[in-house]
Amino acid sequence: MATTIKKVDPTDNEFLASLESKSKQPNPFLRAMANCPDALKTFIPFYGSLMGPGSVDRRTKLMVYLATSYANQCVFCIAANLPGGRKAGLTEDELRQLENGQDEGFNPAERAAIRYARELTRTAHTQVAREEMFLHFTHEQMVEITLIVAMANFTNRFNNGLEILPGA
Repeated sequence: MATTIKKVDPTDNEFLASLESKSKQPNPFLRAMANCPDALKTFIPFYGSLMGPGSVDRRTKLMVYLATSYANQCVFCIAANLPGGRKAGLTEDELRQLENGQDEGFNPAERAAIRYARELTRTAHTQVAREEMFLHFTHEQMVEITLIVAMANFTNRFNNGLEILPGA
């Protein structure tokens, strides 16, 4: 029998309780991270600063997050970000392409961002993909996209490492 990570009960963590009261549902990712309460408290605003309003549009942010999560096969992050991706305008065909490692249906800037996310995820060296990014994105956008890819890799590895699944 596999050992699973303890999920903190919101009654034992006021900050976790406040987060879950906003979403109105249990979140196994947050409940696991709550084992390190200070990390949870600093993670939330950092995540919000990347995934909230910025120099990169929401569609691109979610496309990059999903491309990274599919590359890492993170079931939790994929499930958590699909609704937002749809809401941001990603079509079912585009979502299938992200899932299958394709990028033909995207415009050149989106294709560059997808390729960059995948290459950065696989190798952490992105010279070719980075050069392509500079054709489409400002320095501010490049940093924001890189941070989103890094955040996706962080959450993917956290969830995969601790075997956190949707609804678990």
